[in-house]
Amino acid sequence: MRRYEQDWFRLLFRIRGSVIPAVMPRVLLCAMFAWGVLLLYGRGWPLASPILGSLVPSLVLGLLLVFRTNTSYERFWEGRKLWGSVINHTRNLARQMWVAIATPQPGDTEAKMATVRLLPAFAIAMKRHLRGEAPDAELASLLTADQFAKLRQMNNPPLEIAFWVADYLQTQQTRGTLNTYQLTYCLETLDGLVDALGGCERILKTPMPIAYSIHLKQLLMLYCLALPFQMVDSVGWGTPFLVGLISFAVFGIEEIGIEIENPFGHDSNDLPLDTICRTMGQNIEDLLSLSPSTARSPQAPLAAR
Repeated sequence: MRRYEQDWFRLLFRIRGSVIPAVMPRVLLCAMFAWGVLLLYGRGWPLASPILGSLVPSLVLGLLLVFRTNTSYERFWEGRKLWGSVINHTRNLARQMWVAIATPQPGDTEAKMATVRLLPAFAIAMKRHLRGEAPDAELASLLTADQFAKLRQMNNPPLEIAFWVADYLQTQQTRGTLNTYQLTYCLETLDGLVDALGGCERILKTPMPIAYSIHLKQLLMLYCLALPFQMVDSVGWGTPFLVGLISFAVFGIEEIGIEIENPFGHDSNDLPLDTICRTMGQNIEDLLSLSPSTARSPQAPLAAR
């Protein structure tokens, strides 16, 4: 958990991860426009229009910004919940496979380990799929050369990995090393992984309606450009600075919504998917370092009693 509140003053002046670089061109544009209005007003142009400061436009714009930010945060939080589901299902399926599947024949343990390692590979493939990136060395270390080559040809690599795991589970049930109830549980857990993948794809491929985005940007710009006419008579030379501050506030709120509406990228405000996948990989390797009770034979636990 990031303890942002403990670094309040340090974060106050932090640029990386903030919306300042994105909104500054718009803020400067509005401030320069306000400066132009101020100069013309000083030369006698009748530009002061306090009537533009009505509460209604501010209220409408505020509601639109709140809706925009809340919608984006819902997408961000939904993405985090789906990845939390991936973590839980990966751990549960790996544990069940490692403990429940018997390995009576030579080579069975190695095959089981290779299949269990497909689970963190699924998460990595899912991460790269959501980012529009091809499989790389991060995945190659968990797969055979043939598997890696095949994945690079697939449109949906994580779905292909899920198919490999399901095929292995079905084979073990046919061989008698996994009973029907255990197979059902494993397949249901695997379905949870695929469902999470589908949920993330839904977030990724469902952008904000373009009409809403266009209208909000138009209203924001009109509002900020109208500010100098509202305050030039009362604020005077402070008009450009005050317009810049207000523009920074409203443009910043909109930009926050843009930053978090797609939480699967590499930006500072996106989900820490690299850390999540790395942690899952470490968890699986820790699990594989343990000796399952069924590793000797299906009857080993009973025979030991």
